[in-house]
Amino acid sequence: MLKKINRTVFPYLIGFLGGYIFNLCHIPLAWILGPMSFLIIWRSIFSDKSRFTQPNLLKNGSFVILGISFGLSFTKETFLLVGPYIMPFLMATILLIFFSVLNGIFISKFANIDRNTSIFASIPGGLTEMVAASESVQANSSLVTIFQTVRLLTVVFLVPFTILHMFDPESAQQTMVAVTHNTSVISFGWYVIAGFVGWMLRKVLPASYVIGPLLTTALLNIIGLSLPIFHEFFIIFAQVSIGVGFGLMITIHDLKNGGKYCGLYFISTVLLIGVSFGFGYLFTLFTDLALGTAMLSFAPGGLVEMVLTASSIEADPAIVSSLQFIRLLFIISFVPSILKFSMKRIQNKKLSA
Repeated sequence: MLKKINRTVFPYLIGFLGGYIFNLCHIPLAWILGPMSFLIIWRSIFSDKSRFTQPNLLKNGSFVILGISFGLSFTKETFLLVGPYIMPFLMATILLIFFSVLNGIFISKFANIDRNTSIFASIPGGLTEMVAASESVQANSSLVTIFQTVRLLTVVFLVPFTILHMFDPESAQQTMVAVTHNTSVISFGWYVIAGFVGWMLRKVLPASYVIGPLLTTALLNIIGLSLPIFHEFFIIFAQVSIGVGFGLMITIHDLKNGGKYCGLYFISTVLLIGVSFGFGYLFTLFTDLALGTAMLSFAPGGLVEMVLTASSIEADPAIVSSLQFIRLLFIISFVPSILKFSMKRIQNKKLSA
């Protein structure tokens, strides 16, 4: 029992240390990137001490806390504002996916990687979903995992850093700072319901432990209930927990296995980020969205990371979370099936020929 506790507590101690140091250095998303970086380095150096664990309760509970905090930023005006953007946003998302597929095909032409593997490694979707879908078309799922990890690391480090230096806020804003005094402790019971909704949707909705509580809290907030705000410690703990999860998932050894091809997917991801920022800029020309909000809405990153970055530059976290959710849902729901169908048709045509 003591060993199990140590395997759980120790990575969090490393995580808080990493987050604190990154925070002192004013690095974007310090409480996520710090724990992730320190744990990746620790597990790569001390391989015999790398058998850490993270209970699902802590990981999912952290997502619930952040989902609730994001939901508190929603108002009635948010839904009225986002509605007209959905169709043009989806069209732009399809173009970004098409660009990613072309990137994957282009890399496969110049590298010793089959086309199916390269395409699934380039799509900005969920790592788990892309790996699972790649297996059904006989792609190399190990390489897909490695290259998707490279894409994930590139986006999580590069996008917040770029956005924060582009807009250079005078003072970064925390998502939530203190518990309000005009609400009773009993009102936290609404958040139990929000977490339960996330658990109920875990098999039908991507990132359900973020999105379920987010939508539930947004609805409660809109109908006028007085909801309490989490103390800053809980927001920091939730971010550290997510960083610990990333750190336990990724090792330098995995990246080395990808060899020289990791550089190609790094460049591919940088190009994708550049194109997504370009779409964000174009979006501001035809809508009244602020530039930072539009760029983070199109950025091929995780919903949590992009919304936290939006809070830091005083962009609209509610709009960013709404559009990022639409993008995530579209990619995970339709893209793997469409790619599998298209690739199998191409393979069947080759066989018949």
